[in-house]
Amino acid sequence: MTDFSKLISSRIGVAATQVAATIALLNENATIPFIARYRKERTGSLDEVQISNIADEYHRFLELDERKNTILHTIEEQGKLTAELRQRIEQSWDSTELEDIYLPYKPHRKTRADVAREQGLEPLAMAIFAQKREGEEAIRRLGKEREEALQGARDIIAEWISQDEKARQNIRREFSYSAIITTKVIKGKESEVEAQKYKDYFAISEPLRRITSHRLLAIRRAESEGYIRVDISPDREKALDKLAYQFLHSNSDASYQVELAMEDSYKRLLKPSIETEFAASSKEKADTEAIRVFADNLRQLLLESPLGQKRVLALDPGFRTGCKLVILSAQGDLLKHTVVFLNTKQATDTILQLILQYQIEAIAIGNGTASRETEQMVRVAIENYELRIKNSTTSQNLNCKSQNSPQVFVVSESGASVYSASKIAREEFPDEDVTVRGAVSIGRRLMDPLAELVKIDPKSIGVGQYQHDVNQSRLAESLQQTVESVVNHVGVDVNTASKHILTYISGLGPALAQNIVNYRSEHGAFTCRKDLLKVPKMGAKTYEQAAGFLRVTNSAMPLDNSAVHPESYPIVERMAKDLGCKVSDLMSRADLRQKIDLKHYVTDQVGMPTLMDILSELEKPSRDPRTQIEEFHFEETVHTIDDLKVGMVLPGIITNISNFGAFCDVGVHKDGLIHISEMGNRRISNPSEVVRLHQHVRVRVIDIDHARGRIQLSLKQV
Repeated sequence: MTDFSKLISSRIGVAATQVAATIALLNENATIPFIARYRKERTGSLDEVQISNIADEYHRFLELDERKNTILHTIEEQGKLTAELRQRIEQSWDSTELEDIYLPYKPHRKTRADVAREQGLEPLAMAIFAQKREGEEAIRRLGKEREEALQGARDIIAEWISQDEKARQNIRREFSYSAIITTKVIKGKESEVEAQKYKDYFAISEPLRRITSHRLLAIRRAESEGYIRVDISPDREKALDKLAYQFLHSNSDASYQVELAMEDSYKRLLKPSIETEFAASSKEKADTEAIRVFADNLRQLLLESPLGQKRVLALDPGFRTGCKLVILSAQGDLLKHTVVFLNTKQATDTILQLILQYQIEAIAIGNGTASRETEQMVRVAIENYELRIKNSTTSQNLNCKSQNSPQVFVVSESGASVYSASKIAREEFPDEDVTVRGAVSIGRRLMDPLAELVKIDPKSIGVGQYQHDVNQSRLAESLQQTVESVVNHVGVDVNTASKHILTYISGLGPALAQNIVNYRSEHGAFTCRKDLLKVPKMGAKTYEQAAGFLRVTNSAMPLDNSAVHPESYPIVERMAKDLGCKVSDLMSRADLRQKIDLKHYVTDQVGMPTLMDILSELEKPSRDPRTQIEEFHFEETVHTIDDLKVGMVLPGIITNISNFGAFCDVGVHKDGLIHISEMGNRRISNPSEVVRLHQHVRVRVIDIDHARGRIQLSLKQV
């Protein structure tokens, strides 16, 4: 097999030895999270992004290698594979160059040039193309079918020019420097209501190399929906000048014929071909940026602060059909559900009684339609609760463990409807309807966003833009990798984790995740990590990949509830022995950890990176890396866009981040846009430098477009 280490190294700026070690681990079926966390010595401490880039490049080179073999086989079957051609193909690792080499030999439908060859006009074309005396004489000897013969010869020459590697490179270069993307609205479409959202793209003209990814994706969507036509063209005269310099050698009749063929080749063959390439490459670049933004947003969302195990009342707001209300235990089990209607005394009384009866510690409200009205209703109920507490002589009279009022949280419900109708939801709540399932999802998202969101297709969570316009397989792969990364970064309790979140643990997958749940149901809770080896189909290799990311909270071995890998237990046990203490003492006493000299534990297999990770984990075993959740309040006097005024400063929540800005919910059922230029006094290239998803911010209203329902916000001077 070809060694791609040096090729990949030159492309991504990582040492060839690190690339080779990473490829070896990938070929051993090691996962990216496992390699990044537990094989730092072998890779030189590469992070997940670098390892992922190596994996992507490696697979790309494998595909290119397979393509080369196909090309070699095809040309060989034609009897045209020379030693020189074979060498060129074998030494080429650029896909564009490879396809240029292959183009003259590539099977294709019959062309005008093929028809001309069948008419025996190739010798005439060769003579004319050479632009020497023989060509002039050949033209003079033509009889009454002169024009047809010359046209056929020009068709052949045009094809030769379009297949010439240097010509294609020159035209590509001109596209790179000067290509302009232009759009034109299709006649009769400009007045259609649905077309108005693309109004800004009806007539644009700008350099292709400068267009932003979100604008390009919007243009391509408008094109696919039939509202505009799109053209990508370089400076025509400059492009023809480059071809003329290459192919025109004299000022003769033959040269004139070549010039005509050259212009035809550019218009009919070369320009459309290269335009297709640049349309594809620019789209791919835009896809990459959109997918990156989506993945970054998804990572932030999955790492959102969990409330933890609290008794929760969750409401899915609604006007006409009422608010679906559910009670969840601290473990997330559904205890009760009912419906209440907004702005009724019965609703507030019901909420009050449920707070008292179930000793509710937190209230989750979906952020959809009627969210603000529902929040007002809930706060009235809490005021009544606080009044009762104040007037009561003892909290026991109210069957309350505490006099603390429940905290109120507005929770994103994006994707909740998708979950509620899914197979997963039907399995969890076969006897409940979709409204109950949706409310449960809202409540559980508050308790543990990660555990709940892994049940939903990431594309349905609503934190990306143009997700339906980008390459779907690349998007799915990126989002899957993001979920895996986050799940393994956080780790899961093997005795409480659902099969859905276990699926994403390094090395497991759906079948083994189900086997773990089944084993747990049949044999009870796992008492130690080693018990995992008793799970059907859990081999030593899979255990190696997964064990470090699975926690067993009540194990006799305290390291089982940490990110220390079982293969490193002997190291920690030796540290404890050297200090004359127990492993649990190392995990609880900083003074003992300070006495550890890591250099004493370095071996050929274990280096300082792993030892430093172990020491870090001993300091904070099983600690959730996610931050603590904070309560949030919208401005009480603002409920609709009509309540907004330019200059107002309001609290808001970041709901989505794009590469041109961030969207912010200020409680008016329409998210406002904080353009990247309004994010601070310094120039920034990425909004994520300033804000994160679901961050609480204060924003200033700078513009309101009531007709289009658009709100412009700013973080400046707030």
